[in-house]
Order: sequence, then C-alpha cells, then structure tokens
Amino acid sequence: MDAYDEGSKARHLPDGPDGSLPEGPASAGSTPDSTPCADQESTDQESTDQESVGEESTDQESTDQESVGEESTDQESVPQHHDSQAPTVQAPGPQVSGPQAPTADPPVPVPTPTGIASLPLRSQIVAALALAVVAVVACVHLGMVFLHVAPSNTVTKQHGRAIDDWIYPEFEQNWKLFAPNPLQQNIDIQVRAQVRGADGGITETGWYDLSALDGTAIDGNLLPSHTQQNELRRAWDFYIGTHDNDNHPVGLRGDLSQRYLRRIVVLRLDREGAGGKGAVVESVQVRSRTTNVPPPKWSEEQVSDTPVLRELPWWTVPEEDVTDARTEASAG
Repeated sequence: MDAYDEGSKARHLPDGPDGSLPEGPASAGSTPDSTPCADQESTDQESTDQESVGEESTDQESTDQESVGEESTDQESVPQHHDSQAPTVQAPGPQVSGPQAPTADPPVPVPTPTGIASLPLRSQIVAALALAVVAVVACVHLGMVFLHVAPSNTVTKQHGRAIDDWIYPEFEQNWKLFAPNPLQQNIDIQVRAQVRGADGGITETGWYDLSALDGTAIDGNLLPSHTQQNELRRAWDFYIGTHDNDNHPVGLRGDLSQRYLRRIVVLRLDREGAGGKGAVVESVQVRSRTTNVPPPKWSEEQVSDTPVLRELPWWTVPEEDVTDARTEASAG
C-alpha cells in the first residue's frame, strides 16, 4: 500500500506502467519533484469545494422545504370561502403600493321628457297656442255668464246686446228647477204657414204640432238629441220672457228672441215639407197651447183642464231664412 492510502481523505490515482504516477504537463517554473504535491493540493481543494457546495445545496433545499411547508400550513389555516364567493384572482403585473385613486361615480341617468316636452318644437308651439286660445275663450265665457246673471250695471247697459248674443240660447241661465212651485203645465208649440206653390198661388197650411213631433222622436230613443229635447222649448221661453202679454218686445232682447223663434219654425216647416214639393214659405204664425197637469188622485187641488191658447201675429219670412232652411235640409 502506498503512503497516500494512509490518510482517510487520500485520493487514489491510476498508476503508471511501472508503478509510478503519470506525468502531467509541467507548468512553467516548476520541477518534476513538486508536481505531485501541487496535484494533491488541487485535488484536496476541489473535494473541499464540492463538499461545501453539497452542504450549501442541502441546506438550501431543506430551507426551501421548510418555507414551502410553512406556506402550505398557512394556506390550510385560511378559512375556506363559500362557493358563491370565489376568491378574487389578481391579474399579473406590478403591484402598486400606496393610496388608491378614487373611483369616478357612475353617471346619473337623465329623465326622459314626457307630455308636451316630449313633442318636437313645432308641435310644442302649436299645443301652446291651442292651450292659450282655450284659456282665453274660457275666461271670456265666464265673464259673459257673470255679467249675464249679475244685476244691471254700467257694463250690461252698454254691452247688453253683445252679452245676450253670446249667452242665448245655448247658455241661458234660469232657476226654474229650484222654484218653490215648479212648472205644472204642458205647453205645446204649434205653427202654421202661408206658402207659395209652384203655380204662384198662396195657400195656408194647417197647424203643425212641433212639440208633439219632438215627443214622438224622443219616445223609445235611448239617446235623444239636445235639439229634440230643448231647442223648441227654450226658444219659446226666450220669447215670452222678452215680450209682454200683448206680444210687444220688452228690452233689447225682444227682437232677437222673435228672430230666433221664427228661424226655428221655418226650418221645421221645411223639414216637414209644408205646402208640398217646391212650395216656398212666405209667412208663419206661432201659437202655444197650454194645459194644466192633472193633480194626483189623493190631492184636493182643483185645476182647469181647458187649454189656453196664445197666438202670435203673422211674421213675414225673409229670403235668408228660406235659403238657410233649404241648405240645412239638403245637408241633412
């Protein structure tokens, strides 16, 4: 055994053919006697480095395993989230430390315009003008009604005719419904006429009971017209309210009420074909036939059942009334 085998850390090298060590390349300035010592020192240094490297790698691996074990233990100690609350996965990238920038508030939704505001500009202008016209007409109507029912004053004396033209006959005001003694009479309005036939002769018709004709049209009609119910009656009330018992006009509305009643009866005669086809109404006469409503059987009140007649003078029919009557008949 060589002397190199005595050491516990001796490194065996292959022997040469003659049992001597192989010769390596000699470095500059070195002798053959110093070569084995240098080789031994380099070999020892390499083994020492390898052992230190091995120890460092072993220590590093153990340290990494311990850190991995601690991380796994920490992860196991973290409570598990519910399935509905999945953990947030952060996108890879550099983590910005420090205070976060405030997030902007979501935009407030703008309410959608409704009504007139939702219309185009031109439509808004038209609607505004229409509302203005309606408001003006309503104010004028309320003012006219107020002046009509108000006591006589300077305005009604100066503009009484204009007020009456606005009110009558459609907006006439009366209090008969609330009278202490309501109307208990039946009043029939009748008319007859003098007509000129196609041959030029003048003939007089019989009495036409216009009230009875309106009653026949109303009977069985679920929705009778306002004209059938009130036109003739209101015209007669208007006339007797502006004339005395001798049929003389009282106040400024006397002439207006006469023309209104005459116009209605001419239209009704033309509708009924008075005098035959082609006949022209020249003049008319109106009368009223008033009968008292009989009291109930349990009442001791005594009333007359004799009709009371009131005949008006003959009125000449102007040409414009005849033309208007024919125009309305052709339109109907």
